Amino acid sequence: MNDNNDRPPFDPPDRFETGSPKEPAQPSRDSHAEGYVPPPAYTPPPGHDVFHPADPVLGGGDPIPPDARPPVDGASVWLNRVGEELVAWLKTLASAAVYATLIVTFGFQVARVEGMSMAPTLQDQDRLIVNKLAYRIGDPKVGDIVMLYYPLKPEKSFVKRIIAEEGDQVRIVGGRVYRNDVPLDDSFVPPDYRSHDDFGPKIIDEGYYFVMGDHRNNSSDSRHWGLVPKKYIIGKVQLRWWPMGHAKVF
Repeated sequence: MNDNNDRPPFDPPDRFETGSPKEPAQPSRDSHAEGYVPPPAYTPPPGHDVFHPADPVLGGGDPIPPDARPPVDGASVWLNRVGEELVAWLKTLASAAVYATLIVTFGFQVARVEGMSMAPTLQDQDRLIVNKLAYRIGDPKVGDIVMLYYPLKPEKSFVKRIIAEEGDQVRIVGGRVYRNDVPLDDSFVPPDYRSHDDFGPKIIDEGYYFVMGDHRNNSSDSRHWGLVPKKYIIGKVQLRWWPMGHAKVF
C-alpha cells in the first residue's frame, strides 16, 4: 500500500499523438495577453435598468409569440371606447350649451312673429334673428325694426318699427305720419294697410321711443299704449331666416 503511494501520478498518453513534436501553446484570444485592452463596461441606456434580450441597443430579441401574450377582452375594449366617445360628446354638448347661453344672453336671440301687425314687411310665423348686442354698444335709430317688451305687460314681447326718438315731435294727420313736421317715407306701407286716424302732436320724452307697426290699420302700438322706454327694447331685428325663400337682412 505504501509503495503505491510513492509512485508518481499516471500520465496517460495522448490518444491522437502523431509522433511529431508538439508546438508551443498559443495564447487564447480570450486571455489577457500583453497589450490587450478590455472593452468598456456595458452601461444600459436611459430607462433600461437591466439587460433585456429585446433591447434594441444590445441587439434584437425574438418577438413574443401571439400565444404567449395575455388575452384581450374585446368587450372591455369596446366599453372603454364607448365610454371615451360618450365623455367627448358630453363635453361638446356642455360647451355648446354654455356658448348658446352666452349668445342668447348677450348677443343674439331667435324670435317668431305672431300676428300681422308688421305686414307686409314681416308675416305671421316668420323666424327672426334679433341682435341684442347692437343696442348695448349703440342706440336705436329711427326706422329700425325692433323687438321690445310690451310696456303694459312686460312678460310679452312685440316687434315694431321706431318712428321717432327722444326730443322728436310726432303727429299723424289722416294716417300720414309727420316727424318734426316732415312727412316720413312710408312707401313700404301699401294703400290697403294705411290708417286714416289723427294723432298728436306729441313730444317724445328723454329715454323713450315712439313705435308703430307697418300694418297701420291693424297694429297696437304707441298710438294706443304710449311710448317705449329704451330699457324695454330688447334688440334690433337683423335677419329673417325663415321661410328660406324669403330670407332678408334688415
